[in-house]
Amino acid sequence: MQSSNHRLRDMEQHHPLLSAGADVETGILGAGVMVGGPNSGHTVGNRTVWFIQDSCGMVCATMTWFLVLYAEFVVNFVMLLPAKNFWYSLLNGATFNSLAVLALASHLRTMLTDPGAVPKGNATKEYMESLQLKPGEVIYKCPKCCSIKPERAHHCSICKRCIRKMDHHCPWVNNCVGEKNQRFFVLFTMYIALISAHALGLSGMHFFTCIKVQWNECSDFSPGVSVLLLIFLCLEAILFLTFTAVMFGTQIHSICNDETEIERLKNEKPTWERHMRWDGMKSVFGGPPSLLWCNPFTGLHLRRLLAGTQGRRGGSEFSV
Repeated sequence: MQSSNHRLRDMEQHHPLLSAGADVETGILGAGVMVGGPNSGHTVGNRTVWFIQDSCGMVCATMTWFLVLYAEFVVNFVMLLPAKNFWYSLLNGATFNSLAVLALASHLRTMLTDPGAVPKGNATKEYMESLQLKPGEVIYKCPKCCSIKPERAHHCSICKRCIRKMDHHCPWVNNCVGEKNQRFFVLFTMYIALISAHALGLSGMHFFTCIKVQWNECSDFSPGVSVLLLIFLCLEAILFLTFTAVMFGTQIHSICNDETEIERLKNEKPTWERHMRWDGMKSVFGGPPSLLWCNPFTGLHLRRLLAGTQGRRGGSEFSV
């Protein structure tokens, strides 16, 4: 006799409504908090804009943007623009600003992408009967969001949804990290680590250069203000570099072992077919290794988004 987990997996193969695309196919993803009235949702195709209305997460996400923009200000206006070497300023400015844009784009994609939410409230009697389950087939119901719970899904108390392959809920991106947005979270940690390391290197060079000459010649700001701005930037860069580098390594390790952080902490034995190493990376980032893996704009359809925005009649809909 099969175990319940194996029976669940067999049932999912026979019933595609429990697959990764179930939220779009069933049209239940739109259930959420709507701004502008209950019938005035902003949808793109069959999808709604995903945004978690959590006060702590929104504050942390705002702080993330503020700190990145602060680093941009110090690097550009305190260190690079006053520099006498044109090519030094141009190359470092182009590199740092490009990485900062990629980091913020990755943050937005992580925050505004559905992490893999299971359709909410689909565990109804009528829906259960429509599945036409065979004798011995087992499905699981989440008592908190009243949804049919696929294998490897966990309930998030902040998102108030069951999330497929949920790794953890990160307040800094105000969203869960799950099946559909993990790649963007990995890119976010990578680019933040890179700009933090770059900012530390530039700060060291700036201090070394200004020690040789007068501080007034190194910056358009007064020596006291320049030193305070640089010290705060260095502290910020050290903290961000340490945190994001560790998180990046943890995420890559989880992907290569096909094991989420929750599954590791709960010591859950895998009952699924594991995608190890490069197979795991391909399943998360999509396709063979290429530069597209580093592109946070992949899969973003601006024309469809603009068309949906121009054609709407009400406010925006936010799924929670």
